[in-house]
Amino acid sequence: MEGTFSLTLLVIAAIVAGVLARVIANFFRVPSIIFLLLFGIGLGGNGLGWIQPRFLGDGLGVIVSLSVALILFDGGLNLQLRELGKVSVSLRNLVTIGALISLIGGGIAAHWLSEFPWTIAFLYAALVVVTGPTVINPIVQAVGLDRRLATILEGEGVLIDAVGTVLAVVVLNVALNPAEGAVAVVQDLFVRVAIGAGIGGGGGWLLATFLRRASFLAEDTKGALVVAIVLGLFGLAQELCSESGIMTVVVAGIVVRAAALPDQRAILKFKSQLTALMVSVLFILLSANLSIPSIFALGWDGVATVLFMMLVVRPINVLVSTWNSSFTWRQKAFMAWCAPRGIVAASVASLFSIVLTERGINGGESIKALVFLTIAMTVFLQGLSAPWVARLLKLQAADASGMVIIGCNPLGILIGRLISNCGQRVTLVDTSAESCKQAQEYGLNAIVSNGLDAMALAEAGLDSVGTLIALTVNTDVNLVLAQLAAQEFNPPQVFAVYTKDRTDSADDRKNDRKNDVLQAFGSRIPIKAWNQYISQQEIRIGEIALDDDIDNQLLRLNLLFGAGILLPMLFERKRPTTTSKPSSKGLQIVPADMTWERGDQIFYLLHAPKALPASNPKTLDILPSFLPDVMDRDSPMTPPPSPPENSSGKTEDFLAMAREILKKVNGSPK
Repeated sequence: MEGTFSLTLLVIAAIVAGVLARVIANFFRVPSIIFLLLFGIGLGGNGLGWIQPRFLGDGLGVIVSLSVALILFDGGLNLQLRELGKVSVSLRNLVTIGALISLIGGGIAAHWLSEFPWTIAFLYAALVVVTGPTVINPIVQAVGLDRRLATILEGEGVLIDAVGTVLAVVVLNVALNPAEGAVAVVQDLFVRVAIGAGIGGGGGWLLATFLRRASFLAEDTKGALVVAIVLGLFGLAQELCSESGIMTVVVAGIVVRAAALPDQRAILKFKSQLTALMVSVLFILLSANLSIPSIFALGWDGVATVLFMMLVVRPINVLVSTWNSSFTWRQKAFMAWCAPRGIVAASVASLFSIVLTERGINGGESIKALVFLTIAMTVFLQGLSAPWVARLLKLQAADASGMVIIGCNPLGILIGRLISNCGQRVTLVDTSAESCKQAQEYGLNAIVSNGLDAMALAEAGLDSVGTLIALTVNTDVNLVLAQLAAQEFNPPQVFAVYTKDRTDSADDRKNDRKNDVLQAFGSRIPIKAWNQYISQQEIRIGEIALDDDIDNQLLRLNLLFGAGILLPMLFERKRPTTTSKPSSKGLQIVPADMTWERGDQIFYLLHAPKALPASNPKTLDILPSFLPDVMDRDSPMTPPPSPPENSSGKTEDFLAMAREILKKVNGSPK
């Protein structure tokens, strides 16, 4: 009775400690594994002694195996084949060539620096090949990386766990049976992967098909059914071939997610909550079972081994795996730095330590100690510094620059050229090959495709740019395109030119914010008319800097805008900093509900019909300084001649011209 009571308290303490560690981590916005590791060690045998996992006996191994199965199924369930397709080549390289590089580099480091025997050294290297979704995903979410970079890190975290675990089992078999040849080792590896992928693919498809047709199932039963089936597939694969179950659950998760079940959101929510609890409890138990003296016994040699893995092996891995990819050097640098190890490495290391000890092979405890040292150093150094490194490299989604423009019309080309001339990446998407060809003649990247094609938008770089704007002549289509792009890629800013009355209800405005689509320029913008003005060279491009007279400046601009002859197009917001130079995020699209501030620089189009009588040349327009370098004289969007050098008082001259235009529009006498 006393033993049962002790086990009950042990499990309760592990659950409470795990959940509390996650709550504290959420409060401080750091990876939860940091506090899980601290709590586990503090409450374990080397700390207060409240949690003693050795009392569980063989049950600890069972808990570890089943927990890892559900954790990796959840990781596969969170992956989408469409997103993986965007980074498929680099991801394939990371989990194949990259895994081999990590295995060789880690083995050399453990042998030469920590003085492990070659077999034990490579077993350690196989264990730390993995990264893991339980560590990577919280970091990605906390940092707010652009979608493309987040996808490859999340994909590597899930797939490398399966590959790395199978690889570790193969190396363990070599350690236990050193007489086996290389051919047998490779054959063993492929057999495990094939069996796991086959059972996982078939079982996942059957599960998805049943869930789609079984309308009689209650919502709370579906989640429980998924858990039962996943554990059943895992057990079947393990019985057929040990450690093939890891690959089984990963593939099953990917297949179920690809099936796009109607109630998939509820299943995902249930699985994520269950996984969070299991990760918390499991890591508390494993870290509580760790021998701190064995870590100190590694000395500085162990620290040097981990640093070699972090600073040498991982960068080489990323450099080789992404050699011919379109990832920027900044993205590659972040991938090279951010590779923390997590729960799978700890779980498998704990299991292998038991196996090696039972077989009478020395090194099991040393391997587990070095793996946990690797987890601690990578999580603390890389996990805590990830937000700072992302900001330094300007990789956060909020810092993303560049623009994708759906609508290769004269206005889209003009905006694209202005943005491109400021050093930002611009891509236009349109179904018209002729329009795209015209954009390409101006030096812009243009793709002939439909804005509804997710692969075309991915090719345009929407998963790594800061802004999307839909400005086709069909305003209803613009809103649909923008909403779908926001749901699929979630760029920082999504604009659309569409019609919205000022009398919209509060619910309508709330829905607009919910869909993350901003109305560009203003209400009821006649895109077709402005395209015609540009083609007929009846526009002037101007700029104005809002100063202390901001109220009068905005009043005048609103007067012209209300008359339909001015289109606020782009703006640049400059804020004072502690340095002598102002800070700026570059040119941005003007939203309809813009709140202007002093210092804002507004760039606009002004409709100036050729029928207007000629006036003083310096009153024709106010040109941004960079426009003459952007636009060619023979272009249909050619700007007018620059004002002469003695054009002081440009604002007054511009207003005089505006009054003449207003008189013409209103039919007033001259």
